[in-house]
Amino acid sequence: MSPLTPIHSRNRSLASLVSDSMVLWHLMRGQRDGDNRTDHAQRLEDFYAPQAAHYDDFRERLLHGRQELVERLAPPPGSTVVELGGGTGRNLEFFGARMLSLDRVDVVDLCPALLSQARKRCERWPDVARAVQADATAYKPGREVDCVFFSYSLSMIPDWRRALANAVRMLRPGGLLGAVDFYISPQHASPGTVQHGSLARHFWPRWFAHDGVHLSSNHLPALQDYTDRVYCEERMATLPYLPWLRVPYYLYVGRKRAPHPAG
Repeated sequence: MSPLTPIHSRNRSLASLVSDSMVLWHLMRGQRDGDNRTDHAQRLEDFYAPQAAHYDDFRERLLHGRQELVERLAPPPGSTVVELGGGTGRNLEFFGARMLSLDRVDVVDLCPALLSQARKRCERWPDVARAVQADATAYKPGREVDCVFFSYSLSMIPDWRRALANAVRMLRPGGLLGAVDFYISPQHASPGTVQHGSLARHFWPRWFAHDGVHLSSNHLPALQDYTDRVYCEERMATLPYLPWLRVPYYLYVGRKRAPHPAG
């Protein structure tokens, strides 16, 4: 082993700490309030632009289940895939060698600062991947797609029901809808589902709302209303620098139902 290795290791650790500090500073400051969709785009830019270059490093330890979601979706060769609220395009890398077999992958987001990072990633697959600045509630890919997914973005979209309906609308019959996100259970969870205590149900929504992330007990029921469940699991995840806390998140894959024949 080179005698310089410990120095390089310390330098990497210091760089990581500095990067994390910048992100944590903006998380503590929070995201300003706003009402309309245009203002939402500006709020995202104001909040994420200063931390865009450091976004992925910190969230690698915060956003669990993303790679597993991509692996469970497993789009076959020739598929068209859309990620709504795709941010920096980090999830493209989870497709691995499969990327080159896909027909097209659209990373859709409202925030220019995050999309600038996504465009750099898309350069690795110029014939397949593209970053698109658009509203998840209204984006139209121009054709039916095989797979749509939300990775920690449903909780950041003000009109998430409209975004979910738009996702299902662009899917071909039999196509897959995927989502992974933080959430809370309802006060009285359905049999066979996870029931969170009252402290968790009150604490986590307030904790995340400071940064424009709105946990909901309605995501999972809505996903299952729109699709036939293929896979669903409710879990707990650790948080960076707060190892004694566990935040609830879910991972869901559903299949779009075929239309009922007329008659």
